[in-house]
Amino acid sequence: MKRSQINDIIKEGIEFLRQCNFHLPPFAFWTPDHWRSKGRECDQIRRNMLGWDVVDFGRGDFGRCGILLFTMRNGNRRNPDDIKPYCEKILISKENQRCLMHFHWQKMEDIINHCGGDLVIQLYGSDENEVPDRVHPVRVRLDGVATEVPAGGCVRLKPGESVCLPQGLYHELWAEGGTVLSREVSAVNDDTADNRFAEEVGRFPEIEEDEPPLYYLCNEYPPAD
Repeated sequence: MKRSQINDIIKEGIEFLRQCNFHLPPFAFWTPDHWRSKGRECDQIRRNMLGWDVVDFGRGDFGRCGILLFTMRNGNRRNPDDIKPYCEKILISKENQRCLMHFHWQKMEDIINHCGGDLVIQLYGSDENEVPDRVHPVRVRLDGVATEVPAGGCVRLKPGESVCLPQGLYHELWAEGGTVLSREVSAVNDDTADNRFAEEVGRFPEIEEDEPPLYYLCNEYPPAD
């Protein structure tokens, strides 16, 4: 991806959040110049990969396969100083833009449609070889209500509705009827070791630096001096 495209995606996301009356923490707007003055007091932001995350799954077609994320809080299983056992992030999905099929070995999560169109989530269980189980139905809870979904079936979340996704449950999501702002409340998130995709994908974009970054992505922060 070009840096200019990443900058535009983030700016468009910020405008959508403004329309949704959703406010981000101050570090969301720290520029590279701001980061040059930040020391070890900000190590939790760096270490736990808080902040902006533009995902194109290595496809180079963000409008079709992609998602914009912002992680607001997170723990870290590798660091004993980060005992926080939970994570919270937001997801911005454009209409028919796919966040590709994956599951997590360790993380259980609630996905909540905060505002916008409908959020559609396709579901498969996983078999002993960690591939999608295309035979057996799965059980999830929709706002606390146990619900059975056939293999490959979808749940549709309207604003205010949520689903709880356990470990090992494959899910692919997209928006219908307009852009969707979702919230994810989960156990600790580890994008370096806890994502199992149904097909080979790239997790962080390869960036062509055609202009300076507006804001760093969550895997780009410079170390403290």
